[in-house]
Amino acid sequence: MAFSPQFLDEIRNRVSLSELIGRRTKLVKKGREYSGLCPFHNEKSPSFTVNEEKGFYHCFGCGVHGDQVEFVKQTEGLSFRDTIERLADMAGLAMPVERPEERARQKQAATLHEVMEVAATWFSSQLSTQTGSGARSYLDRRQVSNEARQQFRLGFAPSSRSALKEALLARDISEALMIEVGLIIRPEDGRPTYDRFRDRLMFPIADRQGRVIAFGGRALGDAPAKYLNSPDTPLFHKGNVLYNMASARRKAFDTGQIVVAEGYMDVIALAEAGFEHAVAPLGTAITEDQLRILWQMAPEPIMCLDGDSAGWRAALRAAERALPFLKPGFSLRFAILPEGVDPDDLIRSHGASAMGEIISKALPLSELLWRKEMQEHKLETPEQKAAFQTALVDITQQMQDQTVRGYYQQYFKDRLWTWNRERKETSRPKFQKGRKDDRFGRFANQNRESGYKKGLIGAKPVGLKWGRGEQLLIQGVLNHPEILDSYFEAFAALQLSSGNLDRLHRAIIEVATSESDLDYEGMKHHLSNRGLSDLCNRLEQSAGGALDWFVTREAALEDATKGWLHLLARQKRELLNVEVKVAQELFGNEATRQNLDRLTLATKALLEAEGTEADLEGFGIASGRETGF
Repeated sequence: MAFSPQFLDEIRNRVSLSELIGRRTKLVKKGREYSGLCPFHNEKSPSFTVNEEKGFYHCFGCGVHGDQVEFVKQTEGLSFRDTIERLADMAGLAMPVERPEERARQKQAATLHEVMEVAATWFSSQLSTQTGSGARSYLDRRQVSNEARQQFRLGFAPSSRSALKEALLARDISEALMIEVGLIIRPEDGRPTYDRFRDRLMFPIADRQGRVIAFGGRALGDAPAKYLNSPDTPLFHKGNVLYNMASARRKAFDTGQIVVAEGYMDVIALAEAGFEHAVAPLGTAITEDQLRILWQMAPEPIMCLDGDSAGWRAALRAAERALPFLKPGFSLRFAILPEGVDPDDLIRSHGASAMGEIISKALPLSELLWRKEMQEHKLETPEQKAAFQTALVDITQQMQDQTVRGYYQQYFKDRLWTWNRERKETSRPKFQKGRKDDRFGRFANQNRESGYKKGLIGAKPVGLKWGRGEQLLIQGVLNHPEILDSYFEAFAALQLSSGNLDRLHRAIIEVATSESDLDYEGMKHHLSNRGLSDLCNRLEQSAGGALDWFVTREAALEDATKGWLHLLARQKRELLNVEVKVAQELFGNEATRQNLDRLTLATKALLEAEGTEADLEGFGIASGRETGF
């Protein structure tokens, strides 16, 4: 139902924002505001503020922003309605009166919840009986502690066809209600109803608020289905529920992580080993609704899958399902276990530390997709390479968010270029005339992605004109193509405002990808073959300023590289400054989650870009100059 603005305002007025947040993190009052360590990210110096008068909190470190509703929704992983119910209870307010049909639906749901709670309690009691000895033996073999049995409310369904039905009838629960929640089955041929779960170890499945809404049962004897879940009911739709999500979401907020295992026993084994932020889908591939639930708990859920072919297929299905819904800051990671080993096996044989190491080394989604395509394609002929590149394009076309799609396109382009270069390096002598390993001194060992992955250099905000700077960046590479050996990714990530410079930029990338050992003459030759001689000449003639010397052919490669990196860092900072201003304006005009994400990303990138200019000590000496710029 929709809540009136007046009701929401009354909640905000009654629930103190500082007291609400103070339950999660210590706040200190400074003037009219409170400050403290941000509860949404790890930090050592307080950057989180709460303004009680204006009714909002804001973190200058990670950019998170909101009010009472947003805070409870984010920290507890609740839906909007559940959040309002929680806050209304804190405020001592009754929920608004709803339409008669809505009241009837809620009354029915409350009754069904009571039925499921009675069933869960009964199943749990059966585990300690003589008939439950087989289930207890199974749990003993799996080394499930008594504490875990109680925490997860494990139970046992006897082999009798009517044991549960008779127990619930004795509690005045009708067969109609049992059928509605999927506990018993009515045969179509008119035979008597019978229990759905028989001779099975029982796993209660709870909703976000911890209420039992369904069951999963593992067969202890011979049965056609090893695992059996409740059918869809008014309480339960298996595509939008995760096993253990009520408990895991609280731990996920504390750790910033959520681990997705394959089954119930995996989740229990992980929890016993200290990974209490673990959940599992209910025997099906991950769904869109489950992805949304996971992203409410953590920005990069870790899919923890067996290392066999089935686990690999499950990983790929999850990856493909996620592609259309990726957005800045939200993705998946993949912790692949050794073949034939599940989390329980690994923890029992090598301990929790081995599991923690695998989780810490989880692959990003981008790496998983790259490995998949590399395994599925041969790359010997031009046609095979074209098919491979087409497959990568098809992947990115599934991504609806343009920013994410653009970065993935650049990522695949960079990986392909690196693969080509490494392949050529291995097919020729290690040392060639005129080449040496330490060509750039300390520059040679710098991260080749320094200009690409650490900011928004691939995203061009409206209103930015690089002008002279972008001309010099192109000309520096034209005259010293060797720069690309270490900084190709940074060069490829450039976005240029001039159409002519963009043509030249793309042509240089094509040449560098297909050719090796490029020098000035070689680069000019290949660009000339592409009809770009006039454009190259015009660009060369435009360089005449006294400060442009480091992009000329006369400059030593060491100086050309230093100057080029320094200019790149300055241009990157200018780009990010503009992006931050644009993002601030957008967020000021419309405080949406998307605009907040953009502002947070831009601010973080700008902070990371500070102080990244090249060290100019000794700049110009190699070229016979006494001073640098």
